[in-house]
Amino acid sequence: MNNIANIQIDSQRLLLVPISHRYRESVFQEFTEEITDYTHVVPDPDIAKTDVFIQQSIQELKDGTNLELVILLKETKEFIGCIGLHDLNTNTPELGIWTKKSAHGNHYGREAISALKAWAENNLDYEYLRYPVDKRNIPSQKIPESLGGVIAGEYDKTNLGGKTLHIVEYRLYKPINDI
Repeated sequence: MNNIANIQIDSQRLLLVPISHRYRESVFQEFTEEITDYTHVVPDPDIAKTDVFIQQSIQELKDGTNLELVILLKETKEFIGCIGLHDLNTNTPELGIWTKKSAHGNHYGREAISALKAWAENNLDYEYLRYPVDKRNIPSQKIPESLGGVIAGEYDKTNLGGKTLHIVEYRLYKPINDI
């Protein structure tokens, strides 16, 4: 795989760029309890944990094992959230996304996931992309459904805050190119 540490993915309204310490305050301020209600990771009141997350993500970008990006509005560079493609060294990488509360309702999540999926189709060899989502999070379920995702299973998972999540795991298969 090509070096992903300097990747930039454009969509109609968004720009996806590698996470960096430049975005630490935005990530820390916007990754709230409300935003993480249905996520595995929970917010921490100590910004030092955000710094650790960013540093680890930068290293994983360099290693080519994890693609952690920030979502920016293309025109203004306003921070919208974070998106990731995890487990790049497997045949079934996992998509993940969160957007800040004030950005909800604009379909930025769908646009960002669509752009990242298109990048993966052109740059990765995989069987399918996994998209786990809590079944109570209807707006997030609409993202993989809009991209042809199929439900592969359901399971419970305890998040880092001790809350039980009821996960529906979608699979987004790589299109088969006709010869």
